[in-house]
Amino acid sequence: MIRLLIVDDEPLVQIGMKSMIDWASLDIEICGTASNGKDAFKLIEKYSPQIVITDIKMPIMDGLELMQQSQQKFGRLPLFIVLTSYEEFHLAKEALSLHAVDYLIKFELSEESLKASIHTALCILDEIMRSSQFQAHSVPVENLLFHERFFIMLLNNLFENEEQFRLQAQVLSLNFDAAGYLASYMEITSTKSDSMDTRQQLNFFSSTLQMLKTLLPKYINCYITALDIRHFSIIFLISEDKLSVYFKQIRDSVESTAAMLQNYYGASIHGAVGRMVENPLEISASFQDSRQIFSKSTPNEPLYFFDAQDYSKPIKNIFNISIFKNDIVSAYEEYNSDHLRTVFSSIEELFKENPSYHLQALDAASNILYLSISLIPNGEELVSKIFNDHPQKYRSLFTLNTTEQILQWLNTLFDGLCSYFTSIKKDYKNQTVLNAKQYIRNNYEKKLTLNEVAAALGISPNYLSHLFKKYSDCGFIEYVNQVKIQEAKKIMAEKNMKIYEIANELGFDNAFYFSKVFKKIEGCSPREYMNKKLN
Repeated sequence: MIRLLIVDDEPLVQIGMKSMIDWASLDIEICGTASNGKDAFKLIEKYSPQIVITDIKMPIMDGLELMQQSQQKFGRLPLFIVLTSYEEFHLAKEALSLHAVDYLIKFELSEESLKASIHTALCILDEIMRSSQFQAHSVPVENLLFHERFFIMLLNNLFENEEQFRLQAQVLSLNFDAAGYLASYMEITSTKSDSMDTRQQLNFFSSTLQMLKTLLPKYINCYITALDIRHFSIIFLISEDKLSVYFKQIRDSVESTAAMLQNYYGASIHGAVGRMVENPLEISASFQDSRQIFSKSTPNEPLYFFDAQDYSKPIKNIFNISIFKNDIVSAYEEYNSDHLRTVFSSIEELFKENPSYHLQALDAASNILYLSISLIPNGEELVSKIFNDHPQKYRSLFTLNTTEQILQWLNTLFDGLCSYFTSIKKDYKNQTVLNAKQYIRNNYEKKLTLNEVAAALGISPNYLSHLFKKYSDCGFIEYVNQVKIQEAKKIMAEKNMKIYEIANELGFDNAFYFSKVFKKIEGCSPREYMNKKLN
C-alpha cells in the first residue's frame, strides 16, 4: 500500500484532505499529518511515505525547505504535491523547479483536481520503482539550478575553456566519458493542452518532462534539459560498442519512451537530432544542427537525424548566438546593463542587414530567451513579468512572422533585463561573495582553488576574483587561508594531532606551507601557538 503524508498548519485542511476522496480505493493509506515542515520531516524519516501533500507557507519550516531537506537526504522519494493560494503563485513555480509533481490552489481544490494530481504522482512513482536505474539518492537540490545552467552553457558553447567545463561537470557529478555525443531539439505537443489554461499547461508539460526524465535513461545514456515550457534538449552519450548502431539505439529508445508518454499523458514528442561529435565541447554544434532541421520532423517522422542527410558541414547560421557568448555571459553574471545594450546593438545590426532570414532570426532570439530563463536566477518569472502585457507572455516570440517583429520583441526583453539589472546589481554581487564564502567554510578541508569555487557557483573564475577584490575586505586566497587557520586552531584545542596531520586534514600541500600560512595570519608558528595558548 502507498503511504501518504499530509502537511498543513490548518487543521480543517488536514481533515478535508483526509475525507475528500476514498484513499483506500487508490491503495493509499494516510500514514500521518503534520502542521509544519519540521514535524513532517521527522514523519518522513519514520514512515518513508512515497507521496507528501504539503502547504507551502507554514511556521517553523515551510514547504519549500521541507522539499529541499527531504530531497537532500532521501533523494527522489517522497514525491511532493504542494498546496498554495493565488498570492503565493511565485512559490508554486519554485516548487516545480524542485520537481514537485503538481501544485493545487486551495480555494479551487476539488475531488477531481486532487485525484488528477494523485494519479500523476502514482504514474511517476510506478516508473521510478520499476526503473532498474532507480537508486536511493539523487542530485542534491542546491545543484538543480546549476545543472540547468551547465547544460544551457554547454548547448550554446558558452564555456570559456575546457578546464571550466571539466570542473563544473566534476562539481555536479556529471560524467562525459563517451565515444560520441549528439544533441537534439525536441518539443512536447498534445491536442488536449490547447483547451487548458496557463496553469494547467504548465503542470501538464512539467509532469510530462518529469516522466520523460525518469523513462528515457532506462534505455540510453543521456541528459535531458528543459528549454522552455514545451521544448527540451536531449544529449545522447554513445559508447564505443554502440557507434555502429546509434541510429537504431536512439530511435528505439525515444519511440519506447514516447509510447509510454502517450499512454500516461496523451502527450507526443518530436524533434531533430544533430550530428555526432567526439568532443563534449562540440555538443553545441550538434545542438545548432538540430535546431536548424527541427522543422523537418513530422508526425510521420517524429525523429529527424542530421547525420542521415548528405551534409558536409553545419548549416550556415549567420545569427549563431556563440558569436556573442562572452558578452552575454558577462552581462548575465555581472548584471551589467551596458554590456547587454552592446549585445543588442550588435544583434540589431545583423537583423537589419538580413531582414529575409526570419527563421534564423527566430532561432537566435529563442536562444537568447533560453539563456535568459536559465542563466538568470528566477529567470522565467522575470521574463514573464517583462512580457506581462502580451497575451502569451514571452511565448509571443513564436507567433512573430517578420524579422522586424522579432527585433522589437528582443528590444522589449533587453529593456526589461537592463532595468532589472540596474535595480539589483549591487545586492547580487554582495550575495555572490557571501555564497562563495559559505562554500569555502563548508569545504575548508579541501584544497580549494579559485576555479573550483567559481565552478561550484556557476560563474567564471575571473569574475569571482573581481568580486572578492571589490566586495570583500580580503582577496580569495587570503580568505581561504583565514578559514583554514581558524579551523586549525579548533583542531589544536580539541584534538591531539601532529602538525603535519593537521596540515593534511585541512588540504594543505605540506606542513611547511601550512606553518608559513599560520605564522603569517597568527604571528607565530603552529608549535609556538600550541605551547602558548594551549598549555
